[in-house]
Amino acid sequence: MRAVEVTQFGGPEVLVVTESPEPVPGPGQVAVAAAYVDTLFMDIQLRSGAWKDFFPIRPPYIPGDGVAGTVVRVGPGVDQAWAGRRVVALTQGVGAYAEQTVATLDQVVAVPDALDLKVAAALVHDGRTAYALAESTGVRPGEWVLVLAAAGGLGLLLVQLAQAAGARVIGAARGSRKLEVILEHSAELAVDYSDVGWTEQVAAATAGRGPDVVFDGAGGLIGGQALQLTASGGRFSAHGAPSGEFADVHVDQVRHRQLTVKGIEQAQLDAGDGSRVTAQALTEAAAGRIGPLVGQTFPLEKSAEAHAAIEARAVVGKTLLVI
Repeated sequence: MRAVEVTQFGGPEVLVVTESPEPVPGPGQVAVAAAYVDTLFMDIQLRSGAWKDFFPIRPPYIPGDGVAGTVVRVGPGVDQAWAGRRVVALTQGVGAYAEQTVATLDQVVAVPDALDLKVAAALVHDGRTAYALAESTGVRPGEWVLVLAAAGGLGLLLVQLAQAAGARVIGAARGSRKLEVILEHSAELAVDYSDVGWTEQVAAATAGRGPDVVFDGAGGLIGGQALQLTASGGRFSAHGAPSGEFADVHVDQVRHRQLTVKGIEQAQLDAGDGSRVTAQALTEAAAGRIGPLVGQTFPLEKSAEAHAAIEARAVVGKTLLVI
């Protein structure tokens, strides 16, 4: 089968198409023939070696952690009824950039018949994460919500979920194209955080109080600026670090302003909760109540081009690989 391998830490050019044997599912596992493969900014950070001190993954390896496709083989102890079912699956951080991959059954969720596999693939990570963050943060009607990196796959879902909860939503991203997409997805205001005065725009929109809830998918300096903006008594979700680091959170500031700050642990679900919120996201999408944006697709053999585009911040919505 075709697979893409990270041959060494480095730039997109280290992604090389190879031939690998088809995986054999072990006890409690299934083999999935992928139709679409999810891509994450974490794939890039792992490939570059930037996070090698935090993750044990070393080249050569097949990257990727999420697919949508069809179960083609089941391992010992798995009900044969799974064979032929359309599913999304997580693969424990590696192995997804391939025509076939294996996953343990507790990381596999059936896809509703009414839902296209492309849409399902866009939700395999972002859907579960968005619903987990929304549950943890508890957006309430009438609140102001600021979503950073709002034009990405996860950000656009958070915009939709906050709006559906009755909140007034501000989306922040970089560039006019992304701002247009944010507004198309029901945000009340879109601001460009590459502009020096972006924080003033948010403050003005919220009558000087600041947002009640911040979903920080940017991290770094931008996340730190958003934390400063957060209304006293507000909630701050620091779950993203595409800049290479999370927002700098000062404990004294948090205590003084009575902020509730939560980190990436909100999205680190056990198998049961992960499957529950993933199934919820798939069901809501099948019913048309949420709509992930697949902004661009690349064939598997052009994974390096996909990484280059994501790394250059030249993508909108979700980026998928097509098998």
